[in-house]
Amino acid sequence: MADTQKTATLTLDGQSYDLPVYSPTAGPDVVDIRKLYAQAGVFTYDPGFTSTASCESAITFIDGGEGVLLHRGYTIGDLAEKSHFLEVCYLLLYGELPTAAEMEKFENTVTHHTMVHEQMLKFFSGFRRDAHPMAIMVGVVGAMSAFYHDSIDIADPHQREVATIRLIAKMPTIAAMAYKYTIGQPFVYPRNDLDYASNFLNMCFSVPAQTYEVNPILSRAMDRIFTLHADHEQNASTSTVRLASSSGANPFACIAAGIACLWGPAHGGANQACLEMLREIGTVDRIPEFIARAKDKNDPFRLMGFGHRVYKNFDPRATVMKQSADEVLELLGVEDNPTLQVAKELEKAALADPYFAEKKLFPNVDFYSGIILEAMGFPTEMFTPIFALSRTVGWISQWKEQIEDPAMKIGRPRQLYTGATQRPYVNVEDRD
Repeated sequence: MADTQKTATLTLDGQSYDLPVYSPTAGPDVVDIRKLYAQAGVFTYDPGFTSTASCESAITFIDGGEGVLLHRGYTIGDLAEKSHFLEVCYLLLYGELPTAAEMEKFENTVTHHTMVHEQMLKFFSGFRRDAHPMAIMVGVVGAMSAFYHDSIDIADPHQREVATIRLIAKMPTIAAMAYKYTIGQPFVYPRNDLDYASNFLNMCFSVPAQTYEVNPILSRAMDRIFTLHADHEQNASTSTVRLASSSGANPFACIAAGIACLWGPAHGGANQACLEMLREIGTVDRIPEFIARAKDKNDPFRLMGFGHRVYKNFDPRATVMKQSADEVLELLGVEDNPTLQVAKELEKAALADPYFAEKKLFPNVDFYSGIILEAMGFPTEMFTPIFALSRTVGWISQWKEQIEDPAMKIGRPRQLYTGATQRPYVNVEDRD
């Protein structure tokens, strides 16, 4: 626990209570209210927990006002530019960037755990072909606990480590299988000779009828998408994973809970919503009309993919993602894709408009990631599964940190009860 050198005083009905104040290494001070109920008999009220620190963490720090995102102290820009996804995974999990020997061992371990139990393939046939890939992933990931009994004892550090590697390694395989199943193509097994991102692309797009060569530009763009979505502090899905794990649930169940939460359109579905908006606009000539609608307070239309509820200035991930988007679009072209044409022109129009600059409504990571995934050939239904694949390492890192925290307690939020007080029971024949 961080040291405390200050106190805050709460005065209630003439009685004062001193509460410890902790100062973090970065971010606002935190008032410790854990003993408030015992001392004063009151709870705090904070819908959405937007002013409540639910845990102590050393993994990720965000300063939305300044557009800062740090993983273990390293900026997301440096990591996305100079590193790659599995190296970031190692950093999130173990707290330091790996040496060359540590990186080689970690990559080798992950690579050799990418296959899933063969019986798990039968799970997929139980779903309708038109099932959403996220529905499939929630079910299949939750079912992993039925196949990997040797890694569900959360009190055993070795089993926690095995579960960590399995989830990071097998999630791309499961996501690719969910995709293949929904389009009616045969599953493609992972290959140990490919890197993490290339292996995922190969499992998604190769077919038995012909050889598929992964383009290095697409592989690098995919790796950056994974990196830029690896962790994002205590968001809804991460908090869901932590809350589930606080009960002692096994790691596969906890990650399945995170996937379910991420599925919500207010969380993981933002890039899908962005592409749907671009399709609604339809053609480049309609962009001025929708720009005008976005400025109209009386019009419910909003530009999806612009601005961010956390970043009040700019999204630090967007700069790197824009670079990847430009590279991918240059490689694949946009001339024959009206959605991508609209995206490119909408970006130019919004960045040139003083209205959006004044309100700091810059294109965010979801805008550019949606463009990239669309250009690669992924349907919008796969955007959130890819997000879940990327975020798995963040969830697992947060899960491990919580399990190893001696201060961990089962999550038990309080409430402001506004229902009826105790009433006498009336027999049915006496009710009006």
